[in-house]
Amino acid sequence: MQWTTLLTLALAVPSSAVVRFHCSQLVTQRLDPLVSPGLLPSSHVHQIVGGDSFNATMDPKKDMPASSTCTSCQFTDDFSNYWTAVLYWRAQNGSYKRVPQLGNNQFEKANGGLTVYYMQDPIYDSGQKSKVTSFQPGFRMFIGDIAARTLAEAAKFRQLTYTCMDTWTTRAPEMTLFPNRTCKEGILTSLRFPTCWDGKNLDSPDHMSHMSYPETGTFESAGPCPSTHPVRTAQVMFEVVWDTKPFNSLPWPTDGSNSLVWSFGDATGAANHADYIFGWKGDALQKILDTPTYMNDTGFNLQSVDEMNRCVQKRVVDEDIDGWLPALPGGFQAQYAPAST
Repeated sequence: MQWTTLLTLALAVPSSAVVRFHCSQLVTQRLDPLVSPGLLPSSHVHQIVGGDSFNATMDPKKDMPASSTCTSCQFTDDFSNYWTAVLYWRAQNGSYKRVPQLGNNQFEKANGGLTVYYMQDPIYDSGQKSKVTSFQPGFRMFIGDIAARTLAEAAKFRQLTYTCMDTWTTRAPEMTLFPNRTCKEGILTSLRFPTCWDGKNLDSPDHMSHMSYPETGTFESAGPCPSTHPVRTAQVMFEVVWDTKPFNSLPWPTDGSNSLVWSFGDATGAANHADYIFGWKGDALQKILDTPTYMNDTGFNLQSVDEMNRCVQKRVVDEDIDGWLPALPGGFQAQYAPAST
């Protein structure tokens, strides 16, 4: 099924849609409390959304709802933090410029950020009938490989994809490396986390091994969870719309390389990755997952886009991340690898 059809299903029928909401930008800076806890600054720039208790350490015992004064997410009970690396454009003279994010679909007025999904069943199964378990306080996870630079390495995380948006509703085809052409309306990244939990560990040393995809390898297959990870959770998915339109008039490299670069230097797209720290208040998420209704039905605490936009956090890392820069923040330069290897 094409993503344009999937998007229509997600938006059109409130009684059968997935849980889908937007989070405006909280802060963009070099902090990563999951992979580099306590490091200030961390190695590369991230864009973060969610509760404003986000900081460099994020103690797992911390009560995120109680520690936050606001959330940039539409659900006012969601003080989780969701983040990804930041995309940059590399000009032919070697300088870099940050690519901003856009609000997705009906959230165009949002201050950038990303759209979050919690899916009980594959998005094309509009019934959303399955019972799934909410994450618990202290839970966190990561997906991707920051060292990946080849197509073969990217294929290990085929749930992380790019779509070149020729129209605002384009959702196909999906690819695991950067588009190599101008995308008229921007680039959509989709990041789908695993859906099977070991039921014991809130985290693991690599932030991944306590979670697994189904035995058949994809959430879309609706396959059973492996015996090592028997607890079925909702699939957390991010969608980020990167506004490449300001760069559409600039020339692409003629040597086969790419003008798109992640904030840690990956110019292939193979190292796409994402982080998640659970921070919902009480049992709010479980109640939502147990209710066969869409997010804007009555009974759930929602806030307006203007209220989401007002929840921002001051940067604690004082550096230029937005101008035309001779190197990426942290000193990175673009790193290329043949897409065919």
